Amino acid sequence: MIILSSCYLLLINAVTSRRDKTLSHNRITTLILLYSTFLALNSLHMTCIETGIGVYGGLFLVTTITQNFVVFIFILSFLYIQIESFYCRNLQDINDPDAAYDKGWSAPFDPSLVGILDTSVNADGQYNIMVISSLLDFPIIILFILTGAVCLMSCCDLITMFLCLELQSYGLYILCSIYRNSELVIGAGLTYFLLGGLSSCFILLGSGLLYANTGLTYLDGIYMIYNLSDTMITQGQEIISLLEYQVKTWIKSDEINSIHTFDMSLIILSVGYLFKVSSTPFHFWSPDVYDALPTIITCFVAVMAKISIFIFMLDLVHFASGAKTEFTWTDILLISSFFSLIIGTIVGLIQVRIKKLFAYSTISHVGFILLALTINTIESIQAFIFYLIQYSLSNLNFFIILLTMGYYLYYYYPTMKMTDQVNSPLQFIDQLKGFFNKNHMLSLCLAITLFSFAGIPPLIGFFGKQLVLSAALDKGFYFMTLVAIITSAIGASYYLVIIKSIYFDKDRQIADEHFVEIIYDIYWNSFKLRGEKVNILKNKNRLLSTSLSLIISGLTLIILLFIIKPLFLLSLVSVLALILFNT
Repeated sequence: MIILSSCYLLLINAVTSRRDKTLSHNRITTLILLYSTFLALNSLHMTCIETGIGVYGGLFLVTTITQNFVVFIFILSFLYIQIESFYCRNLQDINDPDAAYDKGWSAPFDPSLVGILDTSVNADGQYNIMVISSLLDFPIIILFILTGAVCLMSCCDLITMFLCLELQSYGLYILCSIYRNSELVIGAGLTYFLLGGLSSCFILLGSGLLYANTGLTYLDGIYMIYNLSDTMITQGQEIISLLEYQVKTWIKSDEINSIHTFDMSLIILSVGYLFKVSSTPFHFWSPDVYDALPTIITCFVAVMAKISIFIFMLDLVHFASGAKTEFTWTDILLISSFFSLIIGTIVGLIQVRIKKLFAYSTISHVGFILLALTINTIESIQAFIFYLIQYSLSNLNFFIILLTMGYYLYYYYPTMKMTDQVNSPLQFIDQLKGFFNKNHMLSLCLAITLFSFAGIPPLIGFFGKQLVLSAALDKGFYFMTLVAIITSAIGASYYLVIIKSIYFDKDRQIADEHFVEIIYDIYWNSFKLRGEKVNILKNKNRLLSTSLSLIISGLTLIILLFIIKPLFLLSLVSVLALILFNT
């Protein structure tokens, strides 16, 4: 469905001569994602999916876990597309304010404010704030990325794994550099492309080593040989089959410090995946890239790009972590989890740019996810799935609120000039000072989301961290549990800094009324709203657009009210973990 829809949108884009159809394409994409979600949900009724269905000659294996996360990715993508599916302005009229007024668009705008549109005035004289994007290829790229992500979660062959990963990655590279009018965006896209290519080289090298040592690309066969080679051949052992003996003597190698060839291959493979998810010590690219990218692009890259990789790594760790040697390849993930918790927390304390701070916050949360993944018990897999779901929802909500707040500030500081402020209107934590006085509900939603990141009960983020720490204690990871608790407590401080700026710091709005009038006369005098001048700077009574209001309020209520009805999600992750271990 996704592939056919992508081709359909490409055909529409190729035959049309109008460049103002972004709104229509975004809305068509929302319908495509809704129908794809329905198809994925309908397939969950097939009982044979519990043990998995091999498709395309065994290149892909559709299981209950992969199918549930396909539904989850489609829902998140649907919510993401809503950010830019409702607006009324096209690029060809940006430099013609009179044309906008003649067409019935009721709010003034400035040619420099490409990222904002005030589309309508309701009966109470309030303005609606909406976010726009005038990129025609945007929804097509999103669909291609989703195609790679969906296939990556289900692939069970090294070749299809690499192809699906690159399909997802190339779409992300194009998406990161799609705003070609900004040097910062192009630089961030180039950085992401070069380091993403480097990580793909590690993945390709690890895959090549696995094939060179086993002669197989099919992952189930590799898992079988890996677990068969774990039993050491000792003197006095009973006679075993010739095949098993050959496998053991072929795979095992005592000449490389008790690390057999499989571990070396999987370590190299895991390094590439840790690059992709920006885990320490391969995190150095993410803070600068996240900060330079447009906020709307950062939202997709930070949320969607990691889910498919973590789900693929779930099968890889579960079926290839049974080695009995002193050092296994999964210990690399545990070490990465430890340093991610430390670096993501400590370095985040000194950040003043909000997207850089969030990048280090993401690194810290990746440490929790890797900790749950490495333990590999029923309880830890439950914690892993639950943490991935709740963090993705909170992550999406945070970015949508951040984007909305940034464009909201245009109405109060129209003369504020920053580098690339059109693509990223909110860049510094100081910009949020006194924002509670401008919009109470939006500030409250952001505070709830940040408290969830910090793990404050009874929000959904608290239950995610509690499940991970409980699974680590049950398995005997006492030191890692202590580190996770300490870093979580320290990391809560930089979330509190943002909340302090919003609620307790002095409002940054201009206090000098005379200066306000001067700015008004210079900046807004040439615009009209229904034939009358309106002082935009003094009007604080503004509303969000319906799409943004529904998304923010819905996600915030899920975060806040999860404790009222937690059984649905907890039962779901428990069933998925049990199915994984029973197969």
